[in-house]
Amino acid sequence: MQSKNKRAIVTGGTRGIGKAIVKELASKSCCGVLFSDVAFIYNSCDECAAEIEKEIGSLDTKIIGFKADATSLEDAQETVNAAIEKLGGVDILINNAGITRDNLLLRMSEKEWDDVINVNLKSVFNYTKAVIKHMVSQRYGRIVNIASVVGLIGNAGQANYAASKAGIIGFTKSVAREVASRNITVNCVAPGFIETDMTRNLNDKQRELLLQNIPMKRMGNPEDIARVVGFLCSPDADYITGQVIAVDGGMTM
Repeated sequence: MQSKNKRAIVTGGTRGIGKAIVKELASKSCCGVLFSDVAFIYNSCDECAAEIEKEIGSLDTKIIGFKADATSLEDAQETVNAAIEKLGGVDILINNAGITRDNLLLRMSEKEWDDVINVNLKSVFNYTKAVIKHMVSQRYGRIVNIASVVGLIGNAGQANYAASKAGIIGFTKSVAREVASRNITVNCVAPGFIETDMTRNLNDKQRELLLQNIPMKRMGNPEDIARVVGFLCSPDADYITGQVIAVDGGMTM
């Protein structure tokens, strides 16, 4: 499998970390092959999807967007089937879809809890379940789930988000044990505070408080996460599975 062009699916692929991962996987130096074809999943922004297809796609690389509800197992299976048909298979799955609905637990609504759990955690179940039979059949697969350092250390006002990301970590380790003998690795990347749309809304005081907890005294970039994801999908990481790699400037050391 290492000599063939890879076929990847990335959920939440139109912005921030997801977009950077799509670019990384489509780059000519990624994954130990000349290039990867990528299907990315998005929920709302048709214009963003069209821009990514135009910006990243080339004569050598297929970049295809699929609009779907990541919280629906039926949508996930239909999307994966369509991606397999368009790309000729799937070798890599990146579960990146995620949202925040921050609130103190005393004020958190049931909907705020359910929305975050469904998008962040259930989507990982949905897409992993949808691809796993194909990967087991071909006896090859690379799955990388995007968690968060919040899933490791918690954060006030983010009980729903932290629970979803901690759930992803437990899910990752369990599935890694189930499929390791089929040459399928399942790993987790836990970003710290990254310069994305989510963090750009922070005011100066909030940003200063965050930086006090980061030994490197700066936020990361989406590309910092994407490069680690690319490594975990490459032949260099063939003997790594069930692991959580924190990319956080030293926050959780």
